[in-house]
Amino acid sequence: MTEYDLVVRSRRAVTPDGERPAAVAVRDGRIVAIHPHDAPLDAALDTDLGDLALLPGLVDTHVHVNEPGRTHWEGFASATRAAAAGGVTTIVDMPLNSLPPTVDPGALTAKQEAARGQCHVDVGFWGGAIPGNLADLRPLHERGVYGFKCFLSPSGVEEFPPLTPDEVRQALEVIAEFDGLMVVHAEDPSLLLDPTGPTYPEFLESRPGASERRAVEQVIELARQTGARVHILHVSSADCLEPLAAARRDGLRVSAETCPHYLTLAAEQVPEGDTAFKCCPPIRSEANRDLLWEGLAGGVLSCVVSDHSPSPSDLKIPDFAAAWGGIASLQLGLPAIWTEASRRGHGLPDVVRWMSANPAALAGIPRKGGLAPGNDADLVAFDPDAANPVDAAGLHHKNPVTPYHGRVLRGVVRTTWLRGATVDLTAPPRGTFL
Repeated sequence: MTEYDLVVRSRRAVTPDGERPAAVAVRDGRIVAIHPHDAPLDAALDTDLGDLALLPGLVDTHVHVNEPGRTHWEGFASATRAAAAGGVTTIVDMPLNSLPPTVDPGALTAKQEAARGQCHVDVGFWGGAIPGNLADLRPLHERGVYGFKCFLSPSGVEEFPPLTPDEVRQALEVIAEFDGLMVVHAEDPSLLLDPTGPTYPEFLESRPGASERRAVEQVIELARQTGARVHILHVSSADCLEPLAAARRDGLRVSAETCPHYLTLAAEQVPEGDTAFKCCPPIRSEANRDLLWEGLAGGVLSCVVSDHSPSPSDLKIPDFAAAWGGIASLQLGLPAIWTEASRRGHGLPDVVRWMSANPAALAGIPRKGGLAPGNDADLVAFDPDAANPVDAAGLHHKNPVTPYHGRVLRGVVRTTWLRGATVDLTAPPRGTFL
């Protein structure tokens, strides 16, 4: 009998203590020790990555898989293949745009049955908070959802309507009773407009940053009144940073995330009619993007997650007023962020904190988010200097639509391990429900 099932060595292992040479030792799917890089170890398989970086598997807490019901948009098989190919070993699926949405225990059962046997990575689930389902929140929590998503403005699908501020308060009071988490799409509908035309500038003008800020301020005040934990999803406007920072200073349990497209793309770069760039809230200016990076570096924004929200090509018509709003990027988040982060002077430990450790901590997912003894051996071999030209048709997403098509990103995932075993996308899936 060997002492370890697997040892993975790298001169650039990104541990909670920083980037350093190390040998990660694995037994029974868990990391059991971190040794010096050159330590002689007794293992069934000993892999030396050399100068390839060794990262913990990423944790993406904002993924729309859309199954059951809209499986032609995406599905658990294709989404989790894309995740694994992109170094993401854990996803948490949003309660929409599946049919039915995950707003009661029966819908959660339906989603889990649809996903069973299809997942190449580990999968958790969010519940939804919509008008009339207060009585379902605690049962969903007891069934293991990681929290509840709500909208303050229309979601884009009629089966998942928004909450009024008073309904948000009622939901937060219920969720606070069991110390749950509410995650919020924060745009104030009173400040949203109908686009005056089909172009991107007209679409952008219809969803001003003031709408995000006012909604964030409303949610912060409700968190203050109820004591509930609240997380702001996909912050696109730097106008939100000031109230979020103030909430942190006041000791409120309010956190926030942003997404790769807000940190790597800009309104000035959107080609005419290319609605692969359409999402809500929208991609804003280059100056706004710089401020989001400052908010991320300063800790006001704690997580970077994909908000992978794909659709078929026929819903991405060349009209920003009418096209489906959603960015497909699950497979590309790591190289997209690394491309921009490295240019701005950030290191791989920063990327791991934003895309693995902090999302795992936000959702409260044990044994994920870091190269540390006791954690699952979810590992990624990442070549940080390799060129990564993006061809949408070559991605594992079900539909070949992404705003990164034709771009050359920096960094390539070479190997992904899930609980100590290499993820083979041609083999039966090994992912589990969390």
